[in-house]
Amino acid sequence: MAIAFSGFLLLLVSGIPIVLALGIAGLLAIELTTNAPISIVAQRIYGGISSFTLMAIPFFVASGLLMEAGGIARRFVALAEALVGWITGSLYMVAVVTGTGLAAISGSGSADTAAISAVMVPEMKKRRYDIDLAASVIAASGALASIIPPSIVMIVIAITSNQSIGAMFLGGVVPGLMVMAFLMIGCWIYCRRQGEVYRDAQAFTLARLGRGLRDAGPGLLIPVIVVGGIVGGVFTATEAACVALFATLIITMFIYREIGLSDLPRIMLRAISLSATVLIIVATASVFTWVIATAGLPAMLKTWLTGLTQSPWVFLLIVNLLLLVVGMFMESISAVLILLPILSPIAQSFGIDPVHFGIVVSLNLSIGLITPPYGICLYVASSVAGRRIEQVSRRIWLPLGSMLAVLLLVTYVPAISLWLPDTFIR
Repeated sequence: MAIAFSGFLLLLVSGIPIVLALGIAGLLAIELTTNAPISIVAQRIYGGISSFTLMAIPFFVASGLLMEAGGIARRFVALAEALVGWITGSLYMVAVVTGTGLAAISGSGSADTAAISAVMVPEMKKRRYDIDLAASVIAASGALASIIPPSIVMIVIAITSNQSIGAMFLGGVVPGLMVMAFLMIGCWIYCRRQGEVYRDAQAFTLARLGRGLRDAGPGLLIPVIVVGGIVGGVFTATEAACVALFATLIITMFIYREIGLSDLPRIMLRAISLSATVLIIVATASVFTWVIATAGLPAMLKTWLTGLTQSPWVFLLIVNLLLLVVGMFMESISAVLILLPILSPIAQSFGIDPVHFGIVVSLNLSIGLITPPYGICLYVASSVAGRRIEQVSRRIWLPLGSMLAVLLLVTYVPAISLWLPDTFIR
């Protein structure tokens, strides 16, 4: 077991792509510490992605890319301006609300961050907003895609822990909206103290809101159809992803008419590339997790933790600290595939609800999307804003504090994440 982890960390630090680090470390551990035939590697790679549910990922990815290219993102920004453009620090508020809306369609934090940045950053620069804070707030808004359904990370968490995807999706709704609210409150408090530059709010009018709802209405139907269909038992998560892609195609090609047939090959090739990246990580991580399970690490860790504490609250604190550090250095799906098979059985032995635990994991890893040195959403936002990551990182305290506050509440008040699943599914 030590060979697997030390080899993985050494390869990761050396700059080798994580998919190769997982595969090579797992292969070395099998060869050096077990009597299993080498064919087990091929079997685990195939078994890792031989899942009907995992087919949802490429469809949701393609739907998100179509949304970004087809005008849905821009209309969501206009609707957000009509909703919250009258509040002090209006552009920060618009970015947060837009991120929440886009998260309910795409499930990809980096794609949402890029879409919001492309629309919002030029206007923020024009109005002399603090652009470093703007990039950090946009990054946090994009990171909501890991919490709000249909989150790709939550799909992987549900599959890995053998839980209902519908229950996991519903569990993320209230925490996701809480993050949105805490981000907006934090931005409002900051802007109230920073002078007239942030008091550029536009007057609220029902006519403007009506136009925003009319234009964004078709796009707003997508999350309603997807989540409603899964929760209502009309279709599975994979079927819901297909419906989302079909609906996005219809909306962007025939209602908004912003993309044509000639644009589809480029968008679909990018969707294939992004989906393959996710799925090959899932495949190679299954080799690594098989080595972990064979070595009995979950049982050893459980014995150590139960000897350390008998309190589920202390266990959750340890998990939060571990995942916050891991999220700083590792991509979310890889972290889930490596750590959840170890931590989930221990959490259940402490009596922690698996859906609640999955939401806690997802929240931690969404914070990892905005914390350097990995922080992919932070990198995307700073790149579009034309700022160095070091400059933007100095302003990360506001969105980071908001997300940590929600994490503590969700961790120690399970009803926040379990209310909707218990009401509608379980």
